[in-house]
Amino acid sequence: MRLPNSAHTARPWRIHDIAPDFRVEDVWELPTPGGPDDLPRLVRQMASGNNSSEFSVVYRLLFAIRWKLGALLGWDKADAGIAARVPSLRDRLPADLRGAPGPAFAGAPFRSVYLTDTEWAGEIANRTMHGVMHIGWVRDETGGYHGRMAVLVKPNGPLGKLYMAGILPFRYLLVYPALMRGIERGWRAQMGDPVAG
Repeated sequence: MRLPNSAHTARPWRIHDIAPDFRVEDVWELPTPGGPDDLPRLVRQMASGNNSSEFSVVYRLLFAIRWKLGALLGWDKADAGIAARVPSLRDRLPADLRGAPGPAFAGAPFRSVYLTDTEWAGEIANRTMHGVMHIGWVRDETGGYHGRMAVLVKPNGPLGKLYMAGILPFRYLLVYPALMRGIERGWRAQMGDPVAG
């Protein structure tokens, strides 16, 4: 379920101090009910790259098109990424977070920035923007816990602003609904839920 930006900005996340120059693009409640110590399991699921089969054909096709376009237009070249075009957010971390980067992403251009017991952040950069996927682990009204995802973005000039505006309808109509379903199926499969298949 999509949430207002205040669902992210009102919480005392560490990311606020690390990326104050990034704008909150989207906030989503993740379909990942669990207990107080389940964030590491969600982080492993998100970073593993093993759950691509959980996502629809349309979702996978959209990302295949995006990566092909990026290759043709040079958006994703090594000199456009982290530590080339932009410094990593890891360079901004306070000392207590430097030793806790979280897992490496498998087969994805994201990099983990940090992991605590309640939040995790990964970053990506290309010719269009520098982005952050922030996953927080929050308590709900029933006493359980679930994940909350915020996407933070720093567009790269006019091209980045145009790119973000151009993908907006695709994000809301196709990408996020498919992403939420895939995350839920992956989460249920880890829990041994027979409905997950």
